[in-house]
Amino acid sequence: MRARLPEERPTEPPTGWKIAHPVLDADGGRAGFLGVSLGAAAPYRVLDEARCVYGRRHRAPHRRCDCGFHCVHERGTAEALLVHTEHRRAVLLEVSVLGAYIRFERGFRYARQRVRAATVGPCPCGATASVLADAGWGRDGRRVLEAACAGCVGGRQRWTLDAFARLGGDGLTVRAAPGTEEVSPSAAGVPELAAEAALLQARLDWFQNQLARLGRARGGGDGPSGTSG
Repeated sequence: MRARLPEERPTEPPTGWKIAHPVLDADGGRAGFLGVSLGAAAPYRVLDEARCVYGRRHRAPHRRCDCGFHCVHERGTAEALLVHTEHRRAVLLEVSVLGAYIRFERGFRYARQRVRAATVGPCPCGATASVLADAGWGRDGRRVLEAACAGCVGGRQRWTLDAFARLGGDGLTVRAAPGTEEVSPSAAGVPELAAEAALLQARLDWFQNQLARLGRARGGGDGPSGTSG
């Protein structure tokens, strides 16, 4: 008969780390997160209770199931997951492990959690993110958001980090990780740059026309013509 592991009764909730996509209700009313593995089946709130993703009636976490929230013990372990191509747009979460939990070598599987803090990575261009913008996809009535800087957000709907934290509630804080490139908050997006390029082209055409007129005026015609042999 196998000996059972000792039961833990910590004085404070354990801390864990995980990654997820920030999401916002379609009506913009509440913010939450969408996991990247089993958690991708259903978004969750900042303070929430796990449910069996397989629809079974037992309470999570069940020893004979893999349901429940999941997190790892070390921040570095969670950050390493952000390197994967499919996880580049996710954010890093610091969570409090609440309720019943099962401890494993690398992390916890548990019943309830509170997301204390979310760290948003840099914009894909390398600049520090200033907003969370519509990522163009969603799930279960919630739109997924992604990090963006002022120069790359364009005309997409966007929310400041503080605004997202307020919509999440329950003491959530959201911060931006430093980027490798910095842009001015007033930097132009793609539509503005395209308009500026069109204006510069129009000016260049005007100057070329003026030069052509001056050349004709000085030469008294269109200039010599001939063939070379």
